Amino acid sequence: MKRDWLSVYLVMGSVDCNGRDPRDVLQEAISGGITFFQFREKGNGAKVGMEKRKLAWELKNICKRHEIPFIVNDDIALAMEVEADGVHIGQEDTPFSVVEERVTPEMIIGVSCHSLEEAVAAVNDGADYIGVGPMYFTTTKKDIREVKGPEVIKEIRNAGLTVPIVGIGGITVGNATEVFAAGADGVAVISAISKAESAFEAAKEFSQCVGKGVEN
Repeated sequence: MKRDWLSVYLVMGSVDCNGRDPRDVLQEAISGGITFFQFREKGNGAKVGMEKRKLAWELKNICKRHEIPFIVNDDIALAMEVEADGVHIGQEDTPFSVVEERVTPEMIIGVSCHSLEEAVAAVNDGADYIGVGPMYFTTTKKDIREVKGPEVIKEIRNAGLTVPIVGIGGITVGNATEVFAAGADGVAVISAISKAESAFEAAKEFSQCVGKGVEN
């Protein structure tokens, strides 16, 4: 996979849109400059069954029209059904070995990591990219791990790991450059885009942060 795909990575489900149609939010965000999309349909009020599958197909088709990679969060069956570009798993989700057996060889597998040790394990397993966080405090995820900030990305880079990294958790336009400076290839965002008054403007602001603060 290409590192620049991760630049502005939107993670979103229907519950993250403040009552707005997630299809409209995604379209606006794409127009604003997001480069990667993960369908994460979790939480109170999340769609299930046929409704979830229908929404996944609709969002996937929007991404396909704009050549934006479409990733499904920890639902391998759904990812295969909608012909997603990949899946993303957390430390407590489906084991990497199981995911790898079930997906097609060209599909991307991303793994959430919270420490150097977890990053090393993910790379050894064969992860195509890792999501590292939480960078900052966030209320979006109720099962938030200890906030370690961008320093954990520096630690991973200093250990010699060259895997593509996207920082996640509490990232705003105001602190995104710190995440890039630590060695991330991109920033993953949920509410800062999905709950913004204008998903277009929010995505545009994040796209203007890409690469800023990166140490040469």
